[in-house]
Amino acid sequence: MGRSMNSLMIAGLALALLGVAGLAVPVFTTEQTTDVARIGDLKLQTQESTAHTIPSLLSIGALALGVVLIGGGFYRRP
Repeated sequence: MGRSMNSLMIAGLALALLGVAGLAVPVFTTEQTTDVARIGDLKLQTQESTAHTIPSLLSIGALALGVVLIGGGFYRRP
């Protein structure tokens, strides 16, 4: 039973950290490079940046669920 509580606390900690990270950095960008044209050894490429937003409600929910799971890991049945 101790092993399942330990894994429950680790899962809760991971969720809580993801929730905090989502609140700290709500927007991140990714870049994608695509080939536009290729003529012999000449390559024309373009880079496209895309911004992604993490909803704050999702971050708060992950943080709250993580705290609940950590608390459940501390709870012991008599």
